[in-house]
Amino acid sequence: MPVNYSTPAASELMPVPGVQLGVAEAGIRKANRRDLTLIELDEGSRVAGVFTRNRFCAAPVHVCRDHLKDRHVRALLINTGVANAGVYEEPTN
Repeated sequence: MPVNYSTPAASELMPVPGVQLGVAEAGIRKANRRDLTLIELDEGSRVAGVFTRNRFCAAPVHVCRDHLKDRHVRALLINTGVANAGVYEEPTN
């Protein structure tokens, strides 16, 4: 993963037929930062996913695997902090 990656200028990007991109500042981790991306795919587009091979993975990974089973996805929503996350609740005694 690139570190200190700078966003290319819009004029440097080439269009991809059947794909629409959008970004927003949702304030997920930091203010005034584009931290949400929406990718819209034309009807009939096909998708695939590459996932962690860890035995333990966060709920979003399970949800994404389930959604990709029919492979007829029309949109992808990506937020910052896409890392696997485990939720652990401290036992009370």
